[in-house]
Amino acid sequence: MHHGDGVQAAFWDDPRVLTVSLHQSPYTLFPGTGFPTETGGPSAPGSAVNIALPPGTGDAGWLRAFHAVVPEVVRAFAPQIMVSQCGCDSHAIDPLANLALSVDGQRASYQVMHWLAHEVCDGRWVVTGGGGYGLVEVVPRAWTHLLAEVTGEPLDPATAIPEGWRELARRRRPRSTPPTVMTDGATARWRPWAPGEMATEIDRSIAATRAAVYPLLGLD
Repeated sequence: MHHGDGVQAAFWDDPRVLTVSLHQSPYTLFPGTGFPTETGGPSAPGSAVNIALPPGTGDAGWLRAFHAVVPEVVRAFAPQIMVSQCGCDSHAIDPLANLALSVDGQRASYQVMHWLAHEVCDGRWVVTGGGGYGLVEVVPRAWTHLLAEVTGEPLDPATAIPEGWRELARRRRPRSTPPTVMTDGATARWRPWAPGEMATEIDRSIAATRAAVYPLLGLD
């Protein structure tokens, strides 16, 4: 569901694979790829879906874009298996990217991917990690939530983090501030997008992706 430049390049002209990515606009982040107009090679039109979001996009905007595009394109492609690369460098405190999600927003996306895998692929879902450089504050919590979701035993966001792990984190990264709970205290609320909405840059990003790739997938 979320891929780096190399993943898109590997499957660029393969009609058997649909790549879908939500990422920061390539105008503002290396490597400068992932424009909405990148929709697959000559033998695989519509096999690449890129949703390029403005810097500073938080939970509400990211989830709005996700829901406005991802479920529809996955259903249209009807894959036999879903593979999700769940980078967590979209978090607000990640030092590399300039998106602003919370751990709670990331967790919400894992939930949607889980039910989508069951709806479309009979539960065949492979997950991997990806980018993420908040090595104490973000990565362990995000991927713990991911693994808990995959196993069908999602964690309550209010779950306390064991003191033994926090002590280990302090020893290994003395300048870090280990979190105490599995939540950032965010609600991860979002408002559905409707065709024709162009009020914000996120709305325009959604519209650009849909305009570029939907006709190639028989949508809209």
